[in-house]
Amino acid sequence: MPTKATDKKHGKKLVIVESPSKIKSISGYLGEGFQVAASMGHIRDLPQPSDLPAELKKSSVGKFAVDLDKDFEPYYVVSPEKRKTVAELKAALKDADELYLATDNDREGEAIAWHLLQVLKPKVPVYRLTFGEITKEAVTRAMGELRDVDIPMVDAQETRRILDRLYGYEISPVLWRKVARGLSAGRVQSVATRLVVERERERMAFRTASYWDLTGTFTPEDPSKGTAFPAKLVAVDGSRIATGKDFSDRGELKAANAVRLDEDSARSLATGLERATFQVRSLETKPYTRRPAAPFTTSTLQQEAARKLRFSSKVTMQVAQRLYENGYITYMRTDSSALSDQAINAARRQASELYGPEYVPESPRTYKGKAKNAQEAHEAIRPAGDSFRTPAQVAQGLRGDEFRLYELIWKRTVASQMADAKGSTASLRLGATSADGRDAEFSASGTVITFRGFMAAYEEGRDAGRNEDGADDDGQGTRLPNVTKGDALGAEAVEAVGHETSPPPRYTEASLVKVLDERGIGRPSTYAATMSTIMDRGYVTSRGQALVPSWIAFSVVRLLEEHFNDYVDYDFTAELEEDLDRISRGETGRVEWLNRFYYGNRKDTGLHTIVNDLGEIDARSINSVEIAEGITLRVGKFGPYLEKPLPADAPEGTEPQRANVPEDLAPDELTAEKAIELMEAPTSQERVLGTDPETGRSVVARDGRYGPYVIELITEPTAEELAAQPVEYYKNGKPKPPKKPAKVKPRTGSLFKSMSVDTVTLEDALRLMNLPRVLGTDEEGKEVTVQNGRFGPYLKKGSDSRSIGSEEEIFTITLEQALEIYKQPKQRGGRTVTPPLAEFGDDPVSEKPIVVKDGRFGPYVTDGDTNITVPGSMAIEELTREQAIDMLAEKRAKGPAPKKTTRRAPAKRKVAAGK
Repeated sequence: MPTKATDKKHGKKLVIVESPSKIKSISGYLGEGFQVAASMGHIRDLPQPSDLPAELKKSSVGKFAVDLDKDFEPYYVVSPEKRKTVAELKAALKDADELYLATDNDREGEAIAWHLLQVLKPKVPVYRLTFGEITKEAVTRAMGELRDVDIPMVDAQETRRILDRLYGYEISPVLWRKVARGLSAGRVQSVATRLVVERERERMAFRTASYWDLTGTFTPEDPSKGTAFPAKLVAVDGSRIATGKDFSDRGELKAANAVRLDEDSARSLATGLERATFQVRSLETKPYTRRPAAPFTTSTLQQEAARKLRFSSKVTMQVAQRLYENGYITYMRTDSSALSDQAINAARRQASELYGPEYVPESPRTYKGKAKNAQEAHEAIRPAGDSFRTPAQVAQGLRGDEFRLYELIWKRTVASQMADAKGSTASLRLGATSADGRDAEFSASGTVITFRGFMAAYEEGRDAGRNEDGADDDGQGTRLPNVTKGDALGAEAVEAVGHETSPPPRYTEASLVKVLDERGIGRPSTYAATMSTIMDRGYVTSRGQALVPSWIAFSVVRLLEEHFNDYVDYDFTAELEEDLDRISRGETGRVEWLNRFYYGNRKDTGLHTIVNDLGEIDARSINSVEIAEGITLRVGKFGPYLEKPLPADAPEGTEPQRANVPEDLAPDELTAEKAIELMEAPTSQERVLGTDPETGRSVVARDGRYGPYVIELITEPTAEELAAQPVEYYKNGKPKPPKKPAKVKPRTGSLFKSMSVDTVTLEDALRLMNLPRVLGTDEEGKEVTVQNGRFGPYLKKGSDSRSIGSEEEIFTITLEQALEIYKQPKQRGGRTVTPPLAEFGDDPVSEKPIVVKDGRFGPYVTDGDTNITVPGSMAIEELTREQAIDMLAEKRAKGPAPKKTTRRAPAKRKVAAGK
C-alpha cells in the first residue's frame, strides 16, 4: 500500500500534472515541500511509419508502427518538442524523494501516467492520485486516496490507440485510390459522416406534400369569461384533418384515419363558417408537472452550449478546460450525471437561499446516465467546491465565453436540485355547422404554470425540428378563457391556411452529438475533435448551424457501406466502445481483442482479411450519383460535375456534355429539375481572338471547368492531305500507308484574375501561352524564369522559388529586379512579409508574441516556434486569445513528426507504487 504524503516529513515531493495552467493553484494548495510540474499532455505516441528507422520499415513494425508479430506491441517515440519537457522532469525527479502522478482521471490521463513511469524510470516511491476539481478540498481528499496506476485502464487506452491506427491506415489508402488523395477514414468520424450523409439522402428523397386547414380567433359571448383566443381546425364531419405528421417523406398520406383538406374545400368551409355560432363542446383540465434536467455530462454540455450560446463543440471543450484548470468547475470529460453528496448539499442550500425553501424538494434528487455505454467514474460537470460561487461572485474573474459557460453550468446544477414546476393544462374543443352543412370542430390548448419551481433558475433548450402543426416547443400554450361546456363563442375571423411538409432537419453539432451519445458511438470527450475532423477533411460544411455533407462525403460513405459495412455500422461501432470498457475493467485482454479485430476468428472476419480480399472496386461507380434520367453527378479530382452520356453514334474522341455544380448548392438542392437547368444553361461561347503569326494557328478564349483560359487550335490532317503525301514503299515493293504526323499538344494559358473571355486580347493570349517567361541568367549561369502557379506568380531559379506581387508583373519584371529579389533573405513559402492578421499578446509558455499570419495554405497561429493552421471551420474574426493559446498548447503536446525514434522495450505492465 502506498504511504500517505504526510508520512514523510523531509525531502521534496514531485507532483506531475498534465497542464501548466494547473501548477499555480495546486502548488498553493499543497504548500511547501511539493514541486508541481506539467507533462504538457502525452509525452510520447506512435510515430508516422515513414519516420521509422530504415531497419524497421521493412519489418512487421513498418506498416503501423505497431509490431504485429509481437502481440501488437506499439512502437512509441518521444517527440522532439517533448524532449525538453522530459529532460526537465527527469532533472526535477533527481531531487525528489517521492513522485505523485496527478494526470486526469480518465483513460488518457491514466495512459499519460503510465508513459511517464516508462520514460522517467523513477527509483523513488510512486503514487497515483486524481482531482475531480482544482480546489483545496479536492486536492486534500486526493492526497488521502492514493493508489497505483490502473493498468487495465492503460490497456484500454492503448487498445483504442492501436485500433484507430489499424482502422485508419488500412481503410484510408482505399479512399485515396478510389475517391481522392488526402482523405481519411476514422472509427468515429466515418460513422458521424455517414449519419450526416444519410440525413441528406432522406432530404433528397423527400417529396413535399401540401395540405390545408383553418385557423380562427374566437371570443366568449360573455366578456366576463375572458378574451379572444386562437384555435385550429381538427375535424370535419367527424373525420380528423390531416396534419404534417400524417404524410410520409414521399409525400403520401400514410394515416388511414385522416382526411386531406385541399384548397377549394378549405376556402369554401371558411366562407361557410363566417356567420356560424360556435359552442364549447368539451373542456378537459389536467395537472401539469415538469421535472428539471439532469446536471451536465460532456455530451449534454456540448448540446446545450450549442443551443443557448451558439458554441461549437470544440469551443465548448476549450472554454470548459480553462474553467476546470482554474478551479471553477469539476472535470469536464464525464459520462455521469450524478452529483456527490457535497455538491447536492451545496446546490440545495444555494437554491433555498436564492429562491426560497419552497423551491427545494424534501428529498435530494439523484440522476443516472441514460446514454448507452455511459461510464460513471466521474461526477457530473458542476461548479467546483463544497459550496458554489454564484455567477455574480465570479464576474470579476471571468469574462466573455468563460463567464457565459460557467453561468450555464451553475444554473443547470442548481436547478437539478430544485422542485418540479407545477401547473395545469387545458384542452378545449369547439365547433359549428357551416352554411353548406359540414360540421367543423376546432381545438385549442394551453398551459398555466402556477409554481415555477426549477424554471425560476433554468430551462433546458431543445433542438430545432419539424414544427408543421403549430406545436409549441416549450409546452406552453395559449391562455384560455374561463368557459364551460355549452358556452357560445363568436368567430372574429376564420381563415383557410395552406401548408407544405418539410424534410427531416439537417443535423446541427448539438443534434449530431446527441445521436452519437445516445447510440454509444465514441466518447463525449472525443466529439469536439470528431466535429473538427469531418469539417477539416471537407466531408461536412456548416450552413448557419446546419451540417451539410459534401459530394465527396457521399462517395466516401458509399465506398465504406459497400466494402466495409461493419466498420460504419452503428451497432458495431458502439460495441467497440463496450469492448474497450471491458478491457478497462480487466474482463478482456487487449491482445486477444486486437487479434480478433484484426485477424478475425471462426465467427467473424478481421479487418486484415477484408482489406486483402476487397477485389476490384469500380471507382467510377463509387463516385457517381444519378440525379435525373440521363444525367449523372460525378465526383472528380477537382470537384463535382454533371455529365450526360454520349449518344451511340457520337464520333470517336467526342467529349460528353458536362456542367459544373455550383459550390454553394447543397446536395438536396440538386434536384432533377435543377440538374436539367444546369445542363441546358448556355455556356460562354468560344471567342476567336485571331491567328498566331508564327504558327498560323487560330487562338481562342474559352470558359473551362477550372476557369477561363486561352488555347491554340491544332487541326488534324484531312484524308485528302494524308493521301497527297509522297508515297513510301516497303522492301517488297508494297506502298506504305500514309503517316499521321505526331500529335502536337496545344499550348494553353489560364487567364489572370483581371482578365475575362470577353476582354482578353490576342496579344495577351500569346504571352500567356508562352509562359514561363525566361528573364535571363544569373552570375552562375542559372536560368531565371517567371510564371504563374497555383499560389500566385513567382520566380524560379533552379529549385529556388520566390513569390512576386501581382500577376501583371509576370510581363513587366526585369532580370535585374528578379536578381534583387533573390538577394533578399527568403521568406517562408517565398512570400514577402505581410502584417499579421491578428495579435494576442505573449504566450504563457514560450513568453513570445502570438500572432495570426496568412500562410501559403491559409491562416495560421504562431509564437515564432510553434505553428498551427487555423481550421477552415473557424473564422479569424471570432478567434480569441484563449483559443490561440490552446491551439498552440495542443500542437506542442502533439509535436512534429519525429526524425529519431526509440524502440519501446517490452515492459512489465503492472507498476506498483513505491517501486
